[in-house]
Amino acid sequence: MAKTAIIAGASGLIGKFCLSYLLMDKNYSKVIVISRSPFPIKDPKLENIVCDFDQLAQHASKLTADDVYCCLGTTIGVAGSQENFKKVDLYYPIELAKLTKQQGAKQFMIVSAMGANAKSSIFYNRVKGEMQDQLKNIGFNTTHIFQPSLLTGLRKEFRVGERIAQVVTKIFRPLMFGPLSKYKPIEGMVVAYAMHQKAAMEHNGFYIHQSHDIQSVFDRRVL
Repeated sequence: MAKTAIIAGASGLIGKFCLSYLLMDKNYSKVIVISRSPFPIKDPKLENIVCDFDQLAQHASKLTADDVYCCLGTTIGVAGSQENFKKVDLYYPIELAKLTKQQGAKQFMIVSAMGANAKSSIFYNRVKGEMQDQLKNIGFNTTHIFQPSLLTGLRKEFRVGERIAQVVTKIFRPLMFGPLSKYKPIEGMVVAYAMHQKAAMEHNGFYIHQSHDIQSVFDRRVL
């Protein structure tokens, strides 16, 4: 039976590739994109819900799907404050999870971050950890959390910190083997591929995939 997918954050670094995989997948007859403005891509099986995420509950009846892909994410610099950052990286994903679970969704895939821990002294990691902990209690048949290291690829917005980190890690990348391999930068496309592949397996449970595991899924693909 053909399935329906919901994706939030489809215009982002990971989300744009994730959407591409979903639209090409014959197992999905409908792909619902949630966006704050009309989505520019047109496809026969793409449905667009245009809304502010603060009013997502008003569209609850439209959030019926089998699989949910959450690629929402920002930085404090882009968000403007810690509270706005928490909205995008904690409140919105959890609201999306609760609403879609109520509408019968079976699987939830979400991008988190390496080092996510609700007890971390680092604000970014702490928020990601809180999101993971809350998600665990929502009760999907299957939950996949992806924890990539430094993401590489073309973004719509310029992030100074990421660009500096990319230059530094490129220099030291040849030394990143063994225990250090998990810190290697990873492409947004690779994370999207792993999300799509893990969802296709339909294994019940709560899974956390670290960066080197995500990369290995991509490396094992059949060309």
